[in-house]
Amino acid sequence: MTSEPVSVAALYRFARFDDCASMRAHMEAVCREHHIRGTLLLAPEGINGTIAGTPDGIAAVLDAIRALPDCAELDVKMSSAARMPFHRLKVRVKREIVTMGEPGIDPRASVGTYVEPQDWNALISDPDTIVIDTRNDYEVDVGTFAGAIDPRTPTFRDFPEWFRREREALLGSGKSPKVAMFCTGGIRCEKSTAFLKSEGVEDVFHLKGGILKYLETVPEVESLWRGECFVFDQRVTIGHGLTPGTFTLCHACRRPVSEESFASPLYEVGVSCPACYHERTERQRQAYRERHRQEMLAAARGRAHVGDVQSDRSDDETV
Repeated sequence: MTSEPVSVAALYRFARFDDCASMRAHMEAVCREHHIRGTLLLAPEGINGTIAGTPDGIAAVLDAIRALPDCAELDVKMSSAARMPFHRLKVRVKREIVTMGEPGIDPRASVGTYVEPQDWNALISDPDTIVIDTRNDYEVDVGTFAGAIDPRTPTFRDFPEWFRREREALLGSGKSPKVAMFCTGGIRCEKSTAFLKSEGVEDVFHLKGGILKYLETVPEVESLWRGECFVFDQRVTIGHGLTPGTFTLCHACRRPVSEESFASPLYEVGVSCPACYHERTERQRQAYRERHRQEMLAAARGRAHVGDVQSDRSDDETV
């Protein structure tokens, strides 16, 4: 990479792709030509990813994506980083661009009502609105909207089971309340509103552009967001105005680690944090110590260690 500013693009588009393998080869070639790093996921239902590079390089890749079938209106959230937030490029073909595991869910056919960031506060402040955070439990722990319900789901694929189990308690037996859902960049809440509509819930809304667009456009003094927003790269978290957050990443479990956790005897750089210490064996922690030692040696030589896993917690959770 050069010394030019690093642009970061979080993007997705639900579209019909018939030849993902050819698209993968084409997009990887374009990304490598422009020295792009990050992750792009392709599936029969569309494209999803977060990539970083020079402004010109990102612009070239976005042009290539918009040239794909039905991708002219690609959803993109732009931000910047002080340094390259990814170690490598991954362009992969998956069954879904965000894994829910519910056959037949198609946001192109049926989806909730989009709500612009500037209108979001009024919707979620309405006492007749139920607000649901569709993200993973470790993301919600870092920050969420005031009053939002946290399903405590470890992954997005757990959301359908949670909703079916809690539906009666959430919606009652009479007239259903409005349901407003949100996620980091829009893709998960777009798919979850399609899921709720398939379950017969009609009055469903979701935050257009996700938390990223809200934090970018809504002034902090007017914001109902509390805390920071987890992102799936080395920035770890961001705040209002998409400024860098205060969390770091545990290399063992890839969960966010707060400044307070640094003082815990269970925290060891590159090895463990209070959230995962009791989930790992001492043998595993010893392996992490060796990996961390190798990463430090590689960094001292100006290289990226092949085993560095700081970025990309999961291949299908990028926005």
